[in-house]
Amino acid sequence: MKVTKWDMADYIETAEDVLIYLSTALEEGEPSDVINVLGAIARSKGMTQLAKQIGVSREALYTSLSEKGNPSFITVLNVL
Repeated sequence: MKVTKWDMADYIETAEDVLIYLSTALEEGEPSDVINVLGAIARSKGMTQLAKQIGVSREALYTSLSEKGNPSFITVLNVL
């Protein structure tokens, strides 16, 4: 059996997908789950373009939204 890594970002294609994943994380998850979903949304939309739009470097955005990241509230709001 071959096991591959699953990435939520590969399954976020529409605005409805974004709403489903984000609302589920907000309703049922921990704060870290919300950050993970935001990271997946950002990856699905293009991290480089999003970083430019919100005025941070791509590396800083990846770090903030990583599993061990701790984004500022303004970063979260800007991503949303």
